[in-house]
Amino acid sequence: MTAPLRPWPYPRWIAHRGAGKLAPENTLAAFRLGAQHGYRMFECDAKLSSDGAVFLLHDHTLERTTSGQGLGGAQTWAALSQLDAGGWHSRTYAGEPLATLEAVARYCLANRFHLNIEIKPSPGLAQLTGAAVGREATRLWAASSGAPPLLTSFETDALLGARATAPQLPRGLLLETLWDGWLETARTLDCVAVICEQALWDKGVMDAAHGAGMRALAYTVNQPAAVERLLALGIDGLITDRVDLFAPD
Repeated sequence: MTAPLRPWPYPRWIAHRGAGKLAPENTLAAFRLGAQHGYRMFECDAKLSSDGAVFLLHDHTLERTTSGQGLGGAQTWAALSQLDAGGWHSRTYAGEPLATLEAVARYCLANRFHLNIEIKPSPGLAQLTGAAVGREATRLWAASSGAPPLLTSFETDALLGARATAPQLPRGLLLETLWDGWLETARTLDCVAVICEQALWDKGVMDAAHGAGMRALAYTVNQPAAVERLLALGIDGLITDRVDLFAPD
């Protein structure tokens, strides 16, 4: 039986990691640049420090996007906060710090922006990280009358953790492949959305997601031809690095 589509208060266009590749990813500088290009929704990656702070970092390790070394989740926030998270990108952003989820949330709330928080746990910490992100997001958005953050993850245990501490917040399942049971898993997790690698979407997959009442989002969409194809299929959300190329509607 076909389920009605869930309400969807979010913009179609979502800036990947703040402003894609035009600024150092997952920093407040990237969010500000994305906003300058007209974007009103942003995606970011959240993980836990060793002392339980929720901060933004995509990789497990620090080398690619900061001046630090080793596992990001193995360090305290006091140590992480001293790292340069911008100099790797360009001299313009040298000295840009890592961001906490709290700092990003306050920026988004002050500007009435929307946020997609991807739960990106360090190895072995999926459920713990999901639970922490759920608690923190609940606290930060408690007084907001706007749309809540969308919590997403590739890891089902992370979404289980988020559901345990923030059952009221919307969840989405991220998919790099269409593994057996993906739709039933999304249903079991009571997801409002499925977020697929863009090439996975075709009419059959779109009909399956929409038929289950879930919205369809695609990552990371950087080519005009891909945008046209996905819009023709009925995509609900497009996550892009190219905030300089696509004007958000």
